[in-house]
Amino acid sequence: MSVNRSAAALIDAPRGLAGVVVTDTRIGDVRGVEGFYHYRQYSAVDLARTRAFEDVWHLLVHGELPDAGQSAAFAAETAALRRLPDEVRAALPAIAAAGGRSGPLAGMRTALSLLGAAKGFRPVYDIEAGRRRQDTIEATAAVPTLLTALHRLGKGLEPVEPREDLSYAANYLYMLTGSVPTEQHARAIEQYLISTIDHGFNASTFTARVIASTGADVAACLAGAVAALSGPLHGGAPSRALDTLDAIGSPDRIDSWVRQRVLAGERIMGFGHAIYRTEDPRSRMLREVAQGFGGPRVDFAVEVERHVEAILAELKPGRELHTNVEYYAGVVMELCGLPREMFTPTFAAARVVGWSANILEQAEDTKIIRPVARYVGPEAPAPVPA
Repeated sequence: MSVNRSAAALIDAPRGLAGVVVTDTRIGDVRGVEGFYHYRQYSAVDLARTRAFEDVWHLLVHGELPDAGQSAAFAAETAALRRLPDEVRAALPAIAAAGGRSGPLAGMRTALSLLGAAKGFRPVYDIEAGRRRQDTIEATAAVPTLLTALHRLGKGLEPVEPREDLSYAANYLYMLTGSVPTEQHARAIEQYLISTIDHGFNASTFTARVIASTGADVAACLAGAVAALSGPLHGGAPSRALDTLDAIGSPDRIDSWVRQRVLAGERIMGFGHAIYRTEDPRSRMLREVAQGFGGPRVDFAVEVERHVEAILAELKPGRELHTNVEYYAGVVMELCGLPREMFTPTFAAARVVGWSANILEQAEDTKIIRPVARYVGPEAPAPVPA
């Protein structure tokens, strides 16, 4: 095969770009060997334990934690943006019906595009930084309303209009169920949401940045990120981790069930992580949240975790395989009354803040992300058959 003359200038990257640094970021980092991750300069877990979701949202898009006055103002500003434009609300029944069993995450791709058009979002390349930031805030504020409305419409229920007097997390649960949540439920979901706002250059975040590098509008960037999240290799694991607990069923079945699947080369859902080589700090925090509720489901989840980690250490020596965020996230969301089909959409209601921060950061760089591929097909040119 002939060799392209520019081949010497090409840089080979590992599959999946594993370990390849593609840019600098001020948003946060994941330090997998330490079992630590942070937003800006603060531990993400410490933020989840001590601050409100809106405060961390402010940190990600404005670059600093708000003081008390700024916190109240930002919460009021974002709460006022939760209602959808009339043309978007009118289209949601058709979007939900077309989505069918695909669920609200698939519908949100369409709804986000419509939202961007209705609000007049312009390409990030053509607008100044303040307008870009405002577009991300307006889109993020609308995401819980879109997700819960699509879910309820898909179940034959009327959407619940948002309330401005509730926090982001409490309002999300209210729009989902139609009832004001208890303080414990609202805070548990808030801590989960904060813990999953951002997590390095995962597939959906990188997708959002690639689209932002083209100068496209915020809605286009977010719709692309949602599309990436909808893939089973990226989203969807919290409900599968609960499926594991259901399949095991009782403590006396843990050992035999786990050993059979590990020896068959199957993955135990909710265990292991691509980055962490120690316990996932998100899982540790969410275990504490779950144990705050107590009850047989939580006790069983903790016992399964203990047995699975011991069996994995025995059968896969030298590998650090612990629970990841999805394991206890599923338990916490179930305890708070969320249906399993809303687990990944709930994740999206948090990650939209991280996507937004990355879109804003990428928009500062006018260089389009444009890698190359090495051609390995039949040698060209070949004569075209008659």
